[in-house]
Amino acid sequence: MSAAPTEPVRYELRGPVALVTLNRPHYRNAQNSAMTYALDRAFYRAAADDDVKVVVLAGAGEHFCAGHDIGTPERDAHLPFERRAGLWWDHSDKAGTESRFARESEVYLGMCRRWRELPKPVVASVQGACIAGGLMLAWVCDLIVASDDAFFADPVVRMGIPGVEYFAHPWVMPPRIAKEFLYTGDRMNARRAYEVGMVNRVVTRAELPDASMEMANRIAEMPRMGLALTKRAVNQAEDLQGLHTGLDSVFGLHHLAHAHNAETASDALAGMDVRAMKRAGS
Repeated sequence: MSAAPTEPVRYELRGPVALVTLNRPHYRNAQNSAMTYALDRAFYRAAADDDVKVVVLAGAGEHFCAGHDIGTPERDAHLPFERRAGLWWDHSDKAGTESRFARESEVYLGMCRRWRELPKPVVASVQGACIAGGLMLAWVCDLIVASDDAFFADPVVRMGIPGVEYFAHPWVMPPRIAKEFLYTGDRMNARRAYEVGMVNRVVTRAELPDASMEMANRIAEMPRMGLALTKRAVNQAEDLQGLHTGLDSVFGLHHLAHAHNAETASDALAGMDVRAMKRAGS
């Protein structure tokens, strides 16, 4: 059964495939906490359903995801939610680094790590903007199908921050490309993302929904346990190449940057709000 249109994430069964759709199109599917926890529930639901073999993660509207919510009327970073990803305490009644580190350990690093371990293949279906926090959602997926108008960017170095919380950059693309991607903050188009190995397929915008479902249905022909073990094998290989420890180390640098901004600038984002990021080309 699909979720109501007002829900931040829609869930739909299509045979052996669960179609999970980010549903804040008026805000380019910016990630507030309500969306993040709804996405977590959707992944749990897909994992528990024996009839679901594969998950497709998509975004409603013109864009896949424009990143973390840093300025919509529904921004809810200050609110408490029932914690699911870790044992850190509630952030909402804390101050400073204690609050931000606790929240982001839960909703960003913690959830992304767990979603990556979902024992069923996940295909990201990406159109339009996939920026900063949107990268995290795409990167925890096993495969990425992108429309030819999709673009990828992590512009948070403009805030003095070394990339988003789930710092998989040197694993999803070659290190020198990752440095260019971060140092410049420039957009990477879908064709370039395909060339550097970050994207599996590039199709037209009109073809994207069908191409994503076609790939998911083809994968669904494989035995469930075989898929789960294969996913675990590849993920373990990435972790042996340093992904798990790399995420931990850069998460600490990420919060050092927030703390530095809070001491030297107007806020932990160095005064870069939505308008400032747009003026900078993000």
